[in-house]
Amino acid sequence: MTDLSDNDWLNRRWWIGVLAIWLGISAVMLVVRMPDIAALALGDTDDNLRLAQVRALLGGQAWFDLTQYRLAPPDGANIHWSRLPDLPIAGLILLLEPLLGAASGERWAVALAPLIPLAIGLIAIALIVRRTVNPLAWPIAMLITFCASILMPMWLPLRIDHHGWQLALLAIAIAGLVDPRAARGGATAGIASALSFAIGLEMLIFLALIGAAIALLWVRDDTQSRRMAAYGATLGGGAAIGFALFASEFNRLPVCDALSPVWLSVVAGAGAFLVLLAILPLRSWIARIGAGGVAGAIIALGFALAWPDCLARPEGVSAELQSIWLDNVQEARPVYRQGWRRALLIMALPLSGLAGYAIAIVGARSEKRPVAPIIALAALALVAFTLLFWQVRTAPAAQLLAVPGAAMLGLYLLPRWRRSSQMLVRVGGTFVALFLITGLWAMGPIAAFPDADNDAAPNESASTGPSCPDESAYAPIRALPDATILTTIDMAPRLIVMTRHRGIAGPYHRNGAAMLDVFYGLRGDENRLRETIARYDIGYILICPGMSGEVHYGRDDPGSNYARLLAGDVAAGLEPVSLPDDSPFMLFRVE
Repeated sequence: MTDLSDNDWLNRRWWIGVLAIWLGISAVMLVVRMPDIAALALGDTDDNLRLAQVRALLGGQAWFDLTQYRLAPPDGANIHWSRLPDLPIAGLILLLEPLLGAASGERWAVALAPLIPLAIGLIAIALIVRRTVNPLAWPIAMLITFCASILMPMWLPLRIDHHGWQLALLAIAIAGLVDPRAARGGATAGIASALSFAIGLEMLIFLALIGAAIALLWVRDDTQSRRMAAYGATLGGGAAIGFALFASEFNRLPVCDALSPVWLSVVAGAGAFLVLLAILPLRSWIARIGAGGVAGAIIALGFALAWPDCLARPEGVSAELQSIWLDNVQEARPVYRQGWRRALLIMALPLSGLAGYAIAIVGARSEKRPVAPIIALAALALVAFTLLFWQVRTAPAAQLLAVPGAAMLGLYLLPRWRRSSQMLVRVGGTFVALFLITGLWAMGPIAAFPDADNDAAPNESASTGPSCPDESAYAPIRALPDATILTTIDMAPRLIVMTRHRGIAGPYHRNGAAMLDVFYGLRGDENRLRETIARYDIGYILICPGMSGEVHYGRDDPGSNYARLLAGDVAAGLEPVSLPDDSPFMLFRVE
């Protein structure tokens, strides 16, 4: 690994530099996204539903009641989320509305909220790189992070879904893992992991691996017992506090898809075992690994016996809904089922990170430097890369875990170009290294992930079409009398944010019956459509030709209701509603 020239300011005031970079990049992103902010362009289903949940909270809905009553009327849709990510958005709305007015205050609140986890994530990434690569290498890590085309969109203005917070907390947990001060590092990792669990289980695999890494560091060296004890105590205690403060009424039941009594028992039990193991006088590594193996077996066996229903997929959807929807969600597909350009964008940075970790491990061994933290990071990055062949929804985490390794690779490559006497080689080599490491060379026309492929499956994170989310398109819909509107699962969250109307279902797995009613109502025959209309007292049907995933609603089946509506073949009991010529929608009134 190459030594950087000594720079006292970069070393001692690094956090000022990170915050300055954060302010600069945030200002640029806000300026670039100004039209989207003005239009409240929340193109993602989760972003729209998050805003709907925050509005309900500010409107008086109970703290522990996360039911979305404007979906699946009259009972509402059961949402498995947590209130924790609602807090900064609600706080910013309350702060800005008196200054800017209700509409502008809300728009700027959802624009600014994602920049908070961005700042936290950048500081954590800088800490990781300072602790494992070089104290002066953090600017390289910042540059790589900003070029991470899958990771950075999670922190863009308006991206208020909870994944940005989970990525920031993952970075903090990793910073704790590699902290040279054992007790502080263990507590940092434990608190960050507990907060992430309180938000959701999406990072469960990575958080479990961080816990396993802390335990293995203790097996290797019993002086790491302080790290493991602090981690176990804060993990178990933090998860209990998070459950008490943020678990919804439904999540206090033994459900498998959120921090519930199921996962609280696992996390708290694991934390207690880690504390116990740390204080036991286990002098040899054989004794430590044996005791750890027994503790792990007890937790695994207890989980299987107490919660056998949670051994399957945590979503718990029916076989027919899995076939129609979940198996076809684009981000739930493996990387080899993506387009080649997207696959390269996803994989380039993780591959570069693994190469950098390999070089760093070899260098650390030859130079007799500590190698365990680098091996721990490399193992996490390798698992994250492997998971891409299961589902690409792990891609943001895979890129995050690759950043330190990519910085190591950059420090290996850049000096070789810098030694050249040719300015073109020095400057050009720097940009070539950046493009090779991050995969920007594969970006082409793709601006972010995922995109709106017209034949893509209904997707929890995809926009519903190039013009369907536009604010102006909803003006005629807002003018309608209050009604329940049947629309696709990707459009329903946007509908309830942009209008006062009610929808049937969004892409949220706990509401399988309502989702099937939407799918079968649109892809079925007239009788099936009438059943859905009667069940929810539907007043209108709204579709957007050319939207993402419409093939799964029967677009290519001439006998389906969806295909007939597209063709203007209106079923009995429906009446077309005139919309402006430039409207992306087709609207039908139920007579």
